[in-house]
Amino acid sequence: MMTGTGALARLALRLDRVRLTVWVLGLAVMPMGTAANYQKLYPTEADLQAVSGVLSNPSLVALSGPLFGVSIGALTAWKIGITEFILIGLMSVLTVIRHTRTEEETGRLELLRATVIGRYAPLTAALLVTVAADVVIGLLAALGLIGVGLDPAGALAFGLATTLFGVLFAAVAAATAQLTQGARAATGIAGAVLGGTYLLRAVGDTGPTALSWLSPTGWALHMRPFAGERWWVALLFVAFAVLFGLIGYTLVDRRDVGAGLLADRPGPAQAAPALRSSLALAWRLHRGLLIGWVVALAASGAVMGGAASGIGNLQSPNQQLTDILTRMGGRAGLTDAFLGAIYGIIGQLVAAYTIQATLRLRQEESSGRVEALLATRVGRLRWAGSHLTFAVAGTALLLAVAGVAGGIVYGAQVHDVGGQTARLLGAALVQLPAALVLAGLGTALIGLAPRLSTLTWAALIVSVLLVELGALFGLNQYVLDVTPFAHVPKLPGAAFTAAPVVWLTVVALALGAAGLAGLRRRDMPAT
Repeated sequence: MMTGTGALARLALRLDRVRLTVWVLGLAVMPMGTAANYQKLYPTEADLQAVSGVLSNPSLVALSGPLFGVSIGALTAWKIGITEFILIGLMSVLTVIRHTRTEEETGRLELLRATVIGRYAPLTAALLVTVAADVVIGLLAALGLIGVGLDPAGALAFGLATTLFGVLFAAVAAATAQLTQGARAATGIAGAVLGGTYLLRAVGDTGPTALSWLSPTGWALHMRPFAGERWWVALLFVAFAVLFGLIGYTLVDRRDVGAGLLADRPGPAQAAPALRSSLALAWRLHRGLLIGWVVALAASGAVMGGAASGIGNLQSPNQQLTDILTRMGGRAGLTDAFLGAIYGIIGQLVAAYTIQATLRLRQEESSGRVEALLATRVGRLRWAGSHLTFAVAGTALLLAVAGVAGGIVYGAQVHDVGGQTARLLGAALVQLPAALVLAGLGTALIGLAPRLSTLTWAALIVSVLLVELGALFGLNQYVLDVTPFAHVPKLPGAAFTAAPVVWLTVVALALGAAGLAGLRRRDMPAT
């Protein structure tokens, strides 16, 4: 059953040698860099005491979790913890599904199975590679924190929480990879679980605390690095990782290669008139993903809109903290700054959908389905335009849903539903041009260098890190300007300026046009 596991693991490491190296180094360095910068920002005990009082505000607790201790280590775990956990979870999901479901979907795994490969070998190899990366990240993060002078026990607890979070979501991906025939759907299910753990933790940390203990994100925070470590919480991760891993292996035996446990329903022999166009086919392919994102963004907007009402009571004696928050969200009051920061984060989150929808072009090409479509009267540009329509319109819809949901909930709390809904809708939609720059980049890569199209994900990750940590690290503005999200007007906490929105739109259109021109001229499918 396990024959060939070692060979497949070595193959996965070779294929992902650059991708995993970037993930490992980036996630290992972030905690150390954050701690080093906090040592400069808060050099005295009085500074730490002041900031600890500020961070107990319910709105900030909903955003980043509770602060369990008054120390540089505890502050570092508070600031970087959520980001570290979510990113390592995402890395684990993408890696496991790439070396299991994606290999089946493209047909490569079927060729490998023609050799001496055991039934469990592909899944085992994917898990071994992913877990090894998780362990290295946790170990390097712990060593980095120790290297900047933090308590070794707290550093090890933080590294262990990071590793176990990644291992748990590797196991979750192992299970979801068996459910569907498509890698994108499997990734979407695992991603929904990952996002759901964040929202459940946010609600639990500001309301019924029992909800936090239903969320792996809550478990990771409640290991309390640098604040009286709770080592026993690691058992929760181990138990559920084993559970999901067993589910994954059990489901492998219950399906055929290339099939999913949740089989696609056969359609009618004749397509309905509404499906007799490339745009209708694109809708059929995108609708499941889009509907799932709509539900997720409605929930996220409502939760964060509800959390915003408490930020107005924040009285910060620490000007540096206030500067960081207002730099993220504008300077027209802390509530507006908080809302601006929240919708900046939502904009980056929605950009993940934008990339998924854009890269569907490459997925359809690599699977061979596009050749049958292009053999009809449908041209390349018409086919590409059908999918890009949902990348653009879907992104706008998701941002609008998040803005309206947040505006309704926050407006109800301040007794101004109409006014706040309009304001937050604007704060959400202003993120659209930045997200479309990534759509343009994905289109350009698909048209000009299709084998590099997955680098669009790397662009998003770099953007997130620069926007979220650039101010803390004191990076030069020229570095921050690399990301399109750095140019978005910080509504509702700042005045709207049209120039950056126009320039972002021009860049997105130029990249998209270059990609479509390349797509029209190159061979299909690209090898």
